[in-house]
Amino acid sequence: MDLLEQVQRRATKMIRRLEHLSYEDRLKELGLFSLEKRRLWGDPVATFQYLEGAYRRDGEELFVRDCSNKMRGNGFKLKEGRFRLDIRKKFFTVRVVRQWNRLPSEVVDAPSLEVFKARLDGALSNLV
Repeated sequence: MDLLEQVQRRATKMIRRLEHLSYEDRLKELGLFSLEKRRLWGDPVATFQYLEGAYRRDGEELFVRDCSNKMRGNGFKLKEGRFRLDIRKKFFTVRVVRQWNRLPSEVVDAPSLEVFKARLDGALSNLV
């Protein structure tokens, strides 16, 4: 991820009128976000699409719904798996669960992808 971020830093520095600005200012000027912020927004969107059936194949389950009655926040929590290896923590299906479970219920319960994206923007605007 750091290598990709370096490529984006260099590419934005090659633009003539922006070479003297800081990296964050160059991104703002171009209307871009860092890779970390794009992942923070893109992971829940991909999860919503999967849970709505966009990518699901028969018999293939990436996420397990947590059926506990002790729910605070949203009512559609995903179950976190336990793994012995730290490398597994970087997998999409593992890293997105905590982020998904922290989302407010009005975001998770969105009727469509467009509504979900708009509500997610509102929820993440406080963080980013």
